[in-house]
Amino acid sequence: MSLEAYLNHPTFGLLLMICRLENSRELFTTLYAHRLFFLVSIAETGLRFEPVTRSDARTMVEVRMRALQRNGNREEYQAVRAAYQRTFQ
Repeated sequence: MSLEAYLNHPTFGLLLMICRLENSRELFTTLYAHRLFFLVSIAETGLRFEPVTRSDARTMVEVRMRALQRNGNREEYQAVRAAYQRTFQ
């Protein structure tokens, strides 16, 4: 099962979700170029977009994969791993 999530950024247009990192934080990238990365969190005033570097984004996804592997969540691990391979390799 592959679900894709999109979000519209006010300046950079359509963003594609790479993975959920924590309860209210998700990692997104620009849809076509996969060059700009944003950590999106829910704030009191709405969505908060925080730009992150490619290497920081890659590290965040690797940490998430390790956590999923330790917890034994095989299905979500496979989905995050596939997104990681599409985006960073």
